[in-house]
Amino acid sequence: MSIMDFLFGKKQQSAQTARDRLQIIIAQERATQTPDYLPTLQKELLQVLSKYVHVSLDDIHISQEKKDGMDVLALNITLPETGKKKASE
Repeated sequence: MSIMDFLFGKKQQSAQTARDRLQIIIAQERATQTPDYLPTLQKELLQVLSKYVHVSLDDIHISQEKKDGMDVLALNITLPETGKKKASE
């Protein structure tokens, strides 16, 4: 331990401790909050898809979950069945 460390203390340790605490707080907030952008994302997807196919808001399902420490955004869209041509035509 140097005399400078004794007189002034180690600022680097307290800064590192504060940084670690902040990371823990941010991680806890991310884990407990549901993203507020999902309803907006769902509506915007409906607007874009409506240009090409007939879908309703009930046909679009968006979910977010954590798997193996990673955030996973799942998007399921139920598309209408298109008329199929018969093989003889």
